Amino acid sequence: MNDTVSIILIEDEEPNRRTLKRALTSVGYDVADFAGADPALDHLRNHAEVTMIITDLMLPGTDGFGVLDQARKINPDVGILMVTGHGSVESAVDAMKRGADDYLTKPVDLFELRKRTSAIVEKRMLSRRVDELEKRLGEKFGNLIGRSKAMEGLFRQMDLVAPARSNVLIIGESGTGKELVANALHEHSPRRDARFLPINCAAIPAEILESELFGHEKGAFTGASARKVGKFELADGGTLFLDEIGELPLEMQVKLLRVLEQREFMRVGGTETIRVDIRLVAATNQDLEKMVEERQFRSDLYYRLKVVTIQIPPLRDREGDIPLLANQFLERFAKENERKELRFSADAMRVLVGHRWEGNVRELKNTVESLVVLAPNDEIGVEDLPPELARDVPAAPAGGSATPAGDASGEDLTMGEIERLAILRALEKTDGNRTQAAEMLGIGLRTLQRKLKEYRIAGTAEGN
Repeated sequence: MNDTVSIILIEDEEPNRRTLKRALTSVGYDVADFAGADPALDHLRNHAEVTMIITDLMLPGTDGFGVLDQARKINPDVGILMVTGHGSVESAVDAMKRGADDYLTKPVDLFELRKRTSAIVEKRMLSRRVDELEKRLGEKFGNLIGRSKAMEGLFRQMDLVAPARSNVLIIGESGTGKELVANALHEHSPRRDARFLPINCAAIPAEILESELFGHEKGAFTGASARKVGKFELADGGTLFLDEIGELPLEMQVKLLRVLEQREFMRVGGTETIRVDIRLVAATNQDLEKMVEERQFRSDLYYRLKVVTIQIPPLRDREGDIPLLANQFLERFAKENERKELRFSADAMRVLVGHRWEGNVRELKNTVESLVVLAPNDEIGVEDLPPELARDVPAAPAGGSATPAGDASGEDLTMGEIERLAILRALEKTDGNRTQAAEMLGIGLRTLQRKLKEYRIAGTAEGN
């Protein structure tokens, strides 16, 4: 047992306290023992590392119930094992209902004590590790944000892929943030201190693309008045991002494949072989497999690029992220335009959530920037939305009003009203099926059921 696992033991009878403490310290726990609740709770306040509390139910002064209630306020994640006499089993069960993890009856079986303590500690330590991971990933990875199930999966995949040396192929529709993903992979990799260089293969004419990638020597062609260092050379030690890789001409695909295989190249018009250490990240919104079948893209290059494939979900498949994204864009552009009091009305946010966003996050971002500039009032309403959004205003779904009562500030929308609206919208899309709605929102079914009660949303089907 790791001796950093800290436990508080509360038992007013000294012989029992010594016995219990000895049983726990003998297997490696760090035990702080107390005869009463008040000094134990003070210890909890000053020691955030405490993993669990073992407390007698019957104590002088503040009893076990008081310990349970106050400990949960001090540290909601602390585990609690209640110890009670045979005649107080019903009270111990009541304590379980109020949030205790487990209970034991007196006289305490020391083997059972260690067994149940170990189970609670393991549960709490696992919860902490999950919390640490979620805190590290949270709603953000680099400049990407989202809390939907789809984005949670993307963040976890990126967290695994970022430290590797493998080439990465990013697939996603236009506007989903492929360059943001590539940049985040670089920033979370061992190459973060070197350069991240993006190049759009579709934006550069084919006749000068080779020079852009590999550079050229003076006099290599008409107009080459000086040596030019290419992107591969500049990205040495870092990451080169080739966007719209599907637009790469076939003759350039051959040269790119050679560089990926041999990690060396020559400048256009040069004779010197240049070796580089780069990580290549490519992206496309095209179906490269189909292009391979149609001989528009080399199969050997395709398989060299797709060592690791990352698929970015379109915004319409993560509509639970729309309020988060919209409010972030609103905050950014409002600050830039000195309109810091701006907020969305509940109805306007409902329209944003219901729109399909064929242009994905880029379209949403541009729309919000336009609204910040053009909205006449501090609250952006449905009447302020562009026509293509305003005509898509959906009817309120059954089971509750689509518009919450009262004034909705941007902060309120994010924390409460918008969550309710997102749930209503998901239920509307799934014809009231809770299971499907939970999957769409990226939350568990039990969480959704709790939210339905919290927001008093009725008239839904359980689902299979």
